[in-house]
Amino acid sequence: MEKTKEIRTRFAPSPTGELHIGALRTALSDFLYARKNNGKFILRIEDTDQSRLVEGAVGRFLEMLEWAGVVPDEGVLLKRRGTNDKGQGGKEKKIKDLGFEIQEKGDYGPYIQSKRLDIYKKYIQQLIDEGKAYYCFCTSERLDEMRKKQQAEKKAPKYDRKCLDLSKEEVEEKLKNGEKCVVRFKVPEGKTVFNDLVYGKIEVENSTVDDQIILKSDGFPTYHLAVVVDDYLMKISHVFRGAEWISSTPKHILLYEAFGWEDAMPEFAHMPNILGKDGKKKLSKREGSVSVKDFKDQGYPAEAVVNFIALLGWNPKTQQEIFTMEELVEQYDIKKVNRAGAVFDIKRLDWISAQHIKRMSVDELYGRVLPFLKKKKFYGEWYKQQATSDKEKEEYVKKVLMVEKDRLEKLTQAGENNKFFFSDKIETSADSLRWKDSSDDDTKKYLAIADDILKEIDENNWTQENIEEKLLDIAGEKRGDLLFPLRAALTGQDRSPSPFEVAWVIGKERSLQRIENAIKNI
Repeated sequence: MEKTKEIRTRFAPSPTGELHIGALRTALSDFLYARKNNGKFILRIEDTDQSRLVEGAVGRFLEMLEWAGVVPDEGVLLKRRGTNDKGQGGKEKKIKDLGFEIQEKGDYGPYIQSKRLDIYKKYIQQLIDEGKAYYCFCTSERLDEMRKKQQAEKKAPKYDRKCLDLSKEEVEEKLKNGEKCVVRFKVPEGKTVFNDLVYGKIEVENSTVDDQIILKSDGFPTYHLAVVVDDYLMKISHVFRGAEWISSTPKHILLYEAFGWEDAMPEFAHMPNILGKDGKKKLSKREGSVSVKDFKDQGYPAEAVVNFIALLGWNPKTQQEIFTMEELVEQYDIKKVNRAGAVFDIKRLDWISAQHIKRMSVDELYGRVLPFLKKKKFYGEWYKQQATSDKEKEEYVKKVLMVEKDRLEKLTQAGENNKFFFSDKIETSADSLRWKDSSDDDTKKYLAIADDILKEIDENNWTQENIEEKLLDIAGEKRGDLLFPLRAALTGQDRSPSPFEVAWVIGKERSLQRIENAIKNI
């Protein structure tokens, strides 16, 4: 019986900045497919373009993936205290990356391309020896002239193979003299056909494929060569990437064929691009936040961001819109990925985020919100002024969150629109307290009625339900006359939670004091 091929997906970012939201969508696709099929998700770092590297980027990538719950099984991982130091097969190497301690874990390392140069050179030499690749000594000036001429003649820009005609002796002489050169792959004649898991059958005439550079003059391989060698040696079974890489896939397939690795070729799935508001161009920084860190810092829960990006281009074909990671894994099907680009709708993210916040227990929400609250000046001042214990302060904040929970779209919004919970400096005036055409005397009368009702409620029965029941019983058909000035007196705002909720949170003593202060201001 033939052994089933292990599912191995990989995410291979270049550490040139912050993790882009589109890159997280690709990593998530890798992760979901691997989990769905009992496979492994590998993280490899592609740093062959040394000129664009950003220090610390690897650590921040890993940190953001961990935040999102998209954690690799193998490859480059964040090193956490208490983790197994031996890794798979006992192979592991710790690396420092600007304060981040990371490790390589697995049997197919190194997982950082800059540490695999000797491996690439071996395979490049194989292609040269077999006549499937050749040295190119053309200067950048000559290549520029060649492209200008091709453009003038309305031809596709492509290398003219001038150096392919060099004899072995000429090549050896130039190399001996230290002439600057690259190595190009010799594209064979014919047609390349492959089946994309999203876009279906794709055919490309090899005559349209350029003799790509596979080894740069700095001794580093290009992406095209390195990605093929790495995917083969790391036994990658499926490659997920953005639709913009479709044009590169024939180049990779030709390299697989040149090495004789056809049987090990992975399946390709190109994900639709994430589009900006116009629905035409790819999402860019000009339209606002695009890095995962931006969304984290803005207070979007990780599960909301994951839920949102999972639905960008993927349709589960059900009425369900809110998913946990476990539910995404269960329902993920590559056949349900759309070909059309997906518009990044921030309002939809806000809605999804609000739904996830509503699902949280107050204890969980408190833990998520606290780091953001601690950065707010009004919270810091309130915390210092309280003579109560830390536990009592925590319980108070949780009461605030119970009121706010169904109104939050982001974790950063906690307390922001309801600062009256954290300060007794409530500003009111006769105009702000007056309901429609009520007179000042009417406003005073109804505030006094509310004051009397609340005074009658025992501290032990000071619940939102009890407060609401007592006030509504007395209000009758005059709800606006009673509740509008009461809410304004308790909050000092024209928009806020109900007076029942506010009174319950701030307590009897503070509620009565605010009502009395409001009466004095009329």
